[in-house]
Amino acid sequence: MLRLLRGSSLLLIVVTATAFSAEEWTRFRGPGGSGASDVTGLPVEWSSEENVVWNAELSGPGTSSPVVAAERVFVTCYTGYGAEEGEPGEQSDLMRHVVAVDRRGGEILWKRDFEPNLEGRGESQYQGNGARHGFSSSTIATDGEHLYVFFGRSGVYCLDLDGNQVWNASVGDGVNGWGSSNSPVLYKDLVIINASVESRSLIALDRKAGREVWRADDIRSSWTTPILVEVPGGGTELVVSAKDWILGYKPETGEELWRAEGIHDYVCPSPVAHEGIVYAIGGRTNTGTAVKAGGRGDVTESHVLWRTNKGSNVSSPVYHDGHLYWVHERQGTAICLDAATGELVYQERLAPRPGTVYSSLTLADGKLYCQSQNNGTYVIAAKPEYELLAHNDLGDDSRANACPVPSNGQLLLRTDAALYCVGTK
Repeated sequence: MLRLLRGSSLLLIVVTATAFSAEEWTRFRGPGGSGASDVTGLPVEWSSEENVVWNAELSGPGTSSPVVAAERVFVTCYTGYGAEEGEPGEQSDLMRHVVAVDRRGGEILWKRDFEPNLEGRGESQYQGNGARHGFSSSTIATDGEHLYVFFGRSGVYCLDLDGNQVWNASVGDGVNGWGSSNSPVLYKDLVIINASVESRSLIALDRKAGREVWRADDIRSSWTTPILVEVPGGGTELVVSAKDWILGYKPETGEELWRAEGIHDYVCPSPVAHEGIVYAIGGRTNTGTAVKAGGRGDVTESHVLWRTNKGSNVSSPVYHDGHLYWVHERQGTAICLDAATGELVYQERLAPRPGTVYSSLTLADGKLYCQSQNNGTYVIAAKPEYELLAHNDLGDDSRANACPVPSNGQLLLRTDAALYCVGTK
């Protein structure tokens, strides 16, 4: 069901955003949510004693990825509750934070605190899978002038680049034992939120005032961040992977355009797209599929190009030169598929064994960067023959779930304890 708010058409005006350099990483998984960057000159090897340009100690844990704008790095974290699995503490002490770090030197420029909405049922409890990523999982989106931050049932916040709050808007008060993780997507003058946990909805807010513009309902069991897909021949579609369906919407209005059979389970990995083809993986039984965007109605029979029993339950794929790549979150295997056919090209076990991998791959400079939770970062050649280039350990024994972020020939790596800049000075 779609609910378009009266007068919302007046808000759908194209806004000229601040121009970004090609190297700025301004949302979850970077440009277009692709997980790919044109940045070159990135490091292959580093350690706690080699190629660390700076590190900034964070005030608490978090699994959101860094974003970069205006020579600053922005990231979220939390304190007071759930910092340690054995002794989570009291939820009444929970506090979330947005932190700004100087991109050049790593100094903390400011930190803003946000009290959670604990009315009624409170936040999700720190237990089970929720304990694996905590209360700061959504990555900030920025247009270079403002930050758009999603804190689950506490809502969406708009801040200026100095951390001053412009507005706050609720997108529902639902909670789930697995917590909330979806990241904002910016389109024209809209902030689009997958609020599957909070209200089983996709919700678009006016970027200037936070007012709800449209809402599309029945988004079930989806912890994915939507992507914007350019359809060959013209038009942009908003695509989200949810339980049972991959769904395409008109981003200006929230009108559902098409749906295709998707992952028959809850879905965590975010899809990627190339030349109008959407690639989605997910589910505990591991499923992957390719769907041609641009259809209308149920396009399962007409637009689904292939399905496979290869996938991952958490980490998202990247597309590169006709191939899809990802790392399985439990098996510790690097996987490559032919994007045209879905056929397996390789499946190789990382060594040393990575343990759990919740972070998604980042593609840049001909390399795939994979950050494991507790066993460092793996660097794999971005080609259809498996080649492990390096395994790097910073000596930081805290958890790491965030995606590596390329920036100015260096990499930004985030753990629960700190934000690191690695590369050459």
